[in-house]
Amino acid sequence: MVHQVLYRALVSTKWLGGAGRAGKLGPGLRVLDASWYSPGTREARKEYLERHVPGASFFDIEECRNVASPYEMMLPSEADFAHYVGRLGISNQTHVVVYDGDHLGSFYAPRVWWMFRVFGHRTVSVLNGGFRNWLKEGHPVTSEPSRPEPANFEATLDRSLLKTYEQVLENLESKRFQLVDARSQGRYLGTEPEPDAVGLDPGHIRGSVNMPFVDFLTEDGFEKSPEELRALFEAKKVNLAQPLIATCRKGVTACHIALAAYLCGKPDVAVYDGSWFEWFHRAPPETRVSQWQRGKA
Repeated sequence: MVHQVLYRALVSTKWLGGAGRAGKLGPGLRVLDASWYSPGTREARKEYLERHVPGASFFDIEECRNVASPYEMMLPSEADFAHYVGRLGISNQTHVVVYDGDHLGSFYAPRVWWMFRVFGHRTVSVLNGGFRNWLKEGHPVTSEPSRPEPANFEATLDRSLLKTYEQVLENLESKRFQLVDARSQGRYLGTEPEPDAVGLDPGHIRGSVNMPFVDFLTEDGFEKSPEELRALFEAKKVNLAQPLIATCRKGVTACHIALAAYLCGKPDVAVYDGSWFEWFHRAPPETRVSQWQRGKA
């Protein structure tokens, strides 16, 4: 299903700051801090408690996932997602704005943007420039936790935006979808290790194209213009008029591909939720391409 009406996928720090000053942060507009960092680097919840956008709630991606799955960051059930976001004061009528505190400007926020969309919620946006630029521009912060009134959210999974292992495996033969990998070139090729991964070699799914997600962002942490994004897709010979599946390591940075395509007018990019982590552990060896040498430092 292609969604013809494109909701604004990005809102500016100026817009959100103005909404806050106008007192519009309430049941109709909810802000989420979706920060997550590799263990041993930064502590996302601690940083949220120290300072965040006024009125923002912390969206814990470690909690809002399928914790029973052996794979990383897999989607929760419809009921679990609905319960989780409902406790954050989000209803089906709420405009949700998501940001994170990554130094790149955006890392996990597009994943949460996609999660809302895959569960049927269209009024969701990413804060362009992220918390990095919110701070840089001098917008207010607070340490006061948000305590929204619980709301009722009904989730309906949009399967057109989600691909499973079986579907991606079938696609290797049918080639109905283009497959694009958002990881760095070294991890895609298998010349660099997968970070914080035991027993997971780097590499990629046979037939996939590499588009590192950082290429979609400016040095200042903002999303590049639609014209620049289109040029990136064209340079990789990715046809935005044709079906597209996005993948990465665990279905997070793949959502940057979905967001970039959306900004180019293509709202129907599907994400392979299990991504390379699941593929490496389940797929036939001949479908995995890698220059990695086991025992390599």
